[in-house]
Amino acid sequence: MKRALAWLRILGAAGILAVLVWQLGSAAFLDGLGRISAPGVLAALVIGLATTVFSAGRWQIVATRLGLRLSLGTAVTGYYRALFLNGVLPAGVLGDVHRAVQHGRDSGDVPRGVRAVVLERTAGQVVLIASAVAVVLASPSVVPAAFREVVVVAGVVVVLAAVAALVVGRVLGGRWIHSGSKWRRGFAAGLADVRLGLLTRETWPSVGFLSVATLAGHLALFVVAARVAGVDAPVGQLVPLLVLALLAMGLPLNVGGFGPREGVCALLFGAAGLGAAQGVTVAVVYGVLTLVASLPGAGVLLVRSVAGVRRTVLSRESAARPHVKAAV
Repeated sequence: MKRALAWLRILGAAGILAVLVWQLGSAAFLDGLGRISAPGVLAALVIGLATTVFSAGRWQIVATRLGLRLSLGTAVTGYYRALFLNGVLPAGVLGDVHRAVQHGRDSGDVPRGVRAVVLERTAGQVVLIASAVAVVLASPSVVPAAFREVVVVAGVVVVLAAVAALVVGRVLGGRWIHSGSKWRRGFAAGLADVRLGLLTRETWPSVGFLSVATLAGHLALFVVAARVAGVDAPVGQLVPLLVLALLAMGLPLNVGGFGPREGVCALLFGAAGLGAAQGVTVAVVYGVLTLVASLPGAGVLLVRSVAGVRRTVLSRESAARPHVKAAV
């Protein structure tokens, strides 16, 4: 089943890109690759650093509230590694899976480590969906009718899910935490972690602020991508389009973000009178700059790999020394 879903994701992204090439030609994609410049790369690295620190800080707060040890430095390096793996591996989320499991193992509680990552990413998605709903309500003319319905429905679902989680947690959480059923105990523990990690007065202001700051960083990089792609429209006109493009990146039919992002940018930029091909070019430039911003994660992987090899060599040498002494 998991393999089928992975192939569905890859084929869905490839299908979207193929339709765009068929309708708009390959020039929009190639033009985006050709416009990458040194100033754009430098801006991507600087903005990427700030955004990663904001995201890592959010993860640290949530994990700490759940009783897991996580320093900011460890969170930043782990987040960089996850971003790089998300960008280069097909599934697009394997970096976060690795980050969650590794931190859970290091902390001695894998389920809670996984929940910490899920919760911090959920906080970011909630802020993004809320921003998209605000865009639809404030500037309905820039959003095609079908897309407006999707965004509003997503917002309603998020609100209902949050209310349901609070109600169920209040009614059943205390009863099920000591239940004989493993499933019920896990459900109650999960609800308790949602409350501790996101909804307490000590948590939600900081998590909310860092989520907004992270979204601002993503939008800033998207604006840089638009300028690199040659779009000179005012920032106020671009931001609503870019918020919706970021929302599209969360759809499960993408590879490293590519796929729905390009399709939605083509649709939105075309509807805004900026040209569908220009929208694809902006999306491609953003994808490349996002990968550039995650490159420090490759350095983290390299350092960890070298350290792992060194530990293995030292352990083998130390294991061999007693045998050498015994032979002598």
